[in-house]
Amino acid sequence: MIIERLSGSALDAALDGLAKLRIDVFRAWPYLYDGDASYERRYLQSYQENSRAVLIVARNGDDIVGAATGMPLGNHADAVEMVGDLPAPISDIFYCAESVLLPQYRGQGIGHAFFDQREAEARSQGFQHSLFAGVVRPDDHPLRPSDYRPLHGFWRKRGYALLPGVTATFHWTDVGDFDETPHTLQAWSRAL
Repeated sequence: MIIERLSGSALDAALDGLAKLRIDVFRAWPYLYDGDASYERRYLQSYQENSRAVLIVARNGDDIVGAATGMPLGNHADAVEMVGDLPAPISDIFYCAESVLLPQYRGQGIGHAFFDQREAEARSQGFQHSLFAGVVRPDDHPLRPSDYRPLHGFWRKRGYALLPGVTATFHWTDVGDFDETPHTLQAWSRAL
């Protein structure tokens, strides 16, 4: 397994594969996102255009099996969606936007490597805090798998704490639906 940062032409060449990976992983619980390839490609292009952004991939041979992204919170479109008391000014927060990893590669330390690399990048840029947001779904949601295990324990081991009252609301179309609906994402943060 190779974990590497993509930039420039390597990132550009991987955009379609990364868009497909995001759609495939986010289609599952808890996101249930019925993704759109053109939106995903535009979204990922923002990482190509921002010199302070980071996009890290996990490769098994030539196949990209996972990816993680991050950039200054103030540079990310999600910043305007955050409500509540952030742990620091937006200018001091690095946003770990997402980690996606195919199920068969989970539990092998790749998630830790993704956080390690994003947090190292955040420190190198002088950030004091790292933040991410995870989707909130009710425990009794009819599509919740019976064997689902939340990632809260993993995030706490990484030093992250839930930020009560700090949320964002995003709209996307759930699997099986026809229209976008609002979804709440809960913020977690740690001091770097």
